[in-house]
Amino acid sequence: ISELQICEGVEKGLNLLRSKGFLLIVVTNQPDASRGKTTINEIEAINNHLMDLLPLDEIYTCFHDNADNCFCRKPKPGMIINCAKKRNIDLSKSYIIGDRKNDIEAGILAGCKTIFIDYNYNEPKPEKYNLKVSSVLMASMQI
Repeated sequence: ISELQICEGVEKGLNLLRSKGFLLIVVTNQPDASRGKTTINEIEAINNHLMDLLPLDEIYTCFHDNADNCFCRKPKPGMIINCAKKRNIDLSKSYIIGDRKNDIEAGILAGCKTIFIDYNYNEPKPEKYNLKVSSVLMASMQI
């Protein structure tokens, strides 16, 4: 599968979720800013570009590193909980769709249903989730 096909599948999946009435909110760890590998401004420029390309409502970003032990860095549920409070979201009726163990663990801790996209990364996979799929489009078709 090419990167273009993956991007087209993401856009189709997000549009399908939007048509089902879901808010589309990204929660992302971006520790490279605190590690000095990039700047917050560069990460925000990427986030703004994603907002322009995809039907997203908002992007929540944690710029902390593991050592900061903050409440917002996944697998802790802080970003999800803060977003839910801000937007009056019922987390028990919400889904976290993620491709990493930390995404799924944060969703579970926040009380969301979880969908794991298994891209076969060479890293530990989550042990618990509600559904496992191979793409965002597949996830959106299952909800």
